[in-house]
Amino acid sequence: MRAFSQLLDDLVYTRSRNTKLRLIGDYLKTTPDPDRGIALAALTGSLSIPAVKGAAIRAIAEERLDPVLLYMSRDYVGDMAETVSLLWPTPGGEPELDDGTLSITEAVQRLVDAGRLNGPRVLAEMLDHLDASGRFALLKLATGNLRIGISARLAKQALADAFQIDVDAVEEVWHGLSPPYEELFAWAEGRGPQPTARDVPVFRPFMLAHPLEETEVSLDDYAAEWKWDGIRVQLVRTAGQTRLYSRTGDDVSGSFPEIAVAFEAEGVLDGELLVRGSDQGSADLHGGAAASFNALQQRLGRKVVSAKMQSQYPAFVRLYDILFDGPEDVRGLPWTARRKRLEVFVPKLHPDRFDLSQLIDASDFAELSDIRAGARDAAIEGVMLKRRDSAYVPGRRAGLWYKWKRDPLIADCVLMYAQRGSGKRSSYYSDYTFGCWAEDGQLLPVGKAYFGFTDEELKWLDRWVRNHTVERFRPVREVEKKLVLEVAFDSIHSSTRHKSGLAMRFPRISRIRIDKPAAEADRVATLKSMVT
Repeated sequence: MRAFSQLLDDLVYTRSRNTKLRLIGDYLKTTPDPDRGIALAALTGSLSIPAVKGAAIRAIAEERLDPVLLYMSRDYVGDMAETVSLLWPTPGGEPELDDGTLSITEAVQRLVDAGRLNGPRVLAEMLDHLDASGRFALLKLATGNLRIGISARLAKQALADAFQIDVDAVEEVWHGLSPPYEELFAWAEGRGPQPTARDVPVFRPFMLAHPLEETEVSLDDYAAEWKWDGIRVQLVRTAGQTRLYSRTGDDVSGSFPEIAVAFEAEGVLDGELLVRGSDQGSADLHGGAAASFNALQQRLGRKVVSAKMQSQYPAFVRLYDILFDGPEDVRGLPWTARRKRLEVFVPKLHPDRFDLSQLIDASDFAELSDIRAGARDAAIEGVMLKRRDSAYVPGRRAGLWYKWKRDPLIADCVLMYAQRGSGKRSSYYSDYTFGCWAEDGQLLPVGKAYFGFTDEELKWLDRWVRNHTVERFRPVREVEKKLVLEVAFDSIHSSTRHKSGLAMRFPRISRIRIDKPAAEADRVATLKSMVT
């Protein structure tokens, strides 16, 4: 546990990507099995310990600590695990150092064996024998939520760099393996064969796009199609098994069982998961009516989806690429050849659950720009441009695929509440709730944003919040209704969950309007006129 806690400490206090790669790589090379495999699972978000959840940690902390001190400290620190690790009172005083006798594997196994009933007690006993760094590492392991600025991709890249293997080869088999990944490390160290994904419906890394910035491309070289406002998914069927994966490689088949059941042709397809809409006008123009992301959001993250939910929000996938045609890997073919394969493949599928993303018919870039400017369909985010001769390659490769998002909508809103951020922003009020004026003069919340501003603007906003606070609610401050923020957002939808009746899609702070009186901020009615 000592080595892992030291790794977390080092990662928390470095911003350099290269340094993080080196730190993780050195740890994986020097730590024996199975500890390094458990650590890799934790770093990639693949470690699950059902016995301990956040509520259980809060409960055992409240038993040992003054709750007022606990939550005041949590509001300041910004992270419950870090707060508990620093405040935890150990019998006989603070240990000078974790003595190294408790391994990661042993700690995880104790929690798994304890189950939900005894898990909190077993966790408390282990916390009693660790120093602050060890407690922090254990709590992060227990909850499976490290939040230390490490992505799953970066951890896999560190593994690849450390053992000089191809990270795409790691990604190719990752979802067919499970912690502690002993066969993966055996291959990396030359002690065993490369793991394969044969007869297992594993996830393949997505091909991604670069934003198109102030550049024209020739439509002789690039094909254009709509960028749909759903979630990117990969459909995999092999050996009679079907999986539906999200962009991050999470298996979401259980949330959309009707899609998994309907995909019966062997192969691997790439597309956009959407909810069926009713706007026939958009169906005629764009190739099939789809509802807004707000409709899709009603189903995301649900472990159990009722028949009623499936009926109210019928899901389908708009397909735009093919990776495997039956057992044949076609990723090396140019886009034009894959597109022809896809056009042959899609008619084999259930028409209510799958359709083909239509290409945009434009003679040149200027005409495409005009078509894009006129697209305000609820399910359209913009345009994709794909080089006609491009192979399907993992990650973002310059010059192959571009995303050209439609221009954002803009509204002037009044800052209402501010909340402390987490991690590096835990000392700043960086999460902002803002509102617009109703007809009766009330200020109603219409959205929340925590990015879009510079570091200097964050410091200015933090000072403004502290100097204009009128009420406090733990980590949240209510402020004087004086500051206007220009908010950019991709789209806005009707919502019964919010008092204003509105929900913004991807809101961000684009400008601080110190020049504008709050009374001149936008009205809720103005935002309702933007609903798509």
